[in-house]
Amino acid sequence: QVRLVESGGGLVQAGESLRLSCAASGSTININVMGWYRQAPGKQRELVATITSGGVPNYADSVKGRFTISRENAKNTVNLQMNSLKPGDTAVYYCYAAVFMLRWQDTWGQGTQVAVSS
Repeated sequence: QVRLVESGGGLVQAGESLRLSCAASGSTININVMGWYRQAPGKQRELVATITSGGVPNYADSVKGRFTISRENAKNTVNLQMNSLKPGDTAVYYCYAAVFMLRWQDTWGQGTQVAVSS
């Protein structure tokens, strides 16, 4: 089993920055891709950014150039640096990991709230 714990959410004004962190514990050797998804009220959960164990990132078009994902395999952490935040970025942000336990499974953190005021 893998457990994901997020930190770093909060309330900021438009144009400001926030950094989210996610720490994985448990059977971390079985983790491949890690990343971040978000869900705004009344909307479906959507991809923000992912990163492979080899460090290859993938971003949603809406955050390209503003957000940066990074990963420290030795510490089993994944971070999301969010700059130039917009009110449209307001959502609950969930840490994600693809974990192999007999088969590939999606594992989620509990979520952290990010609110951006105009």
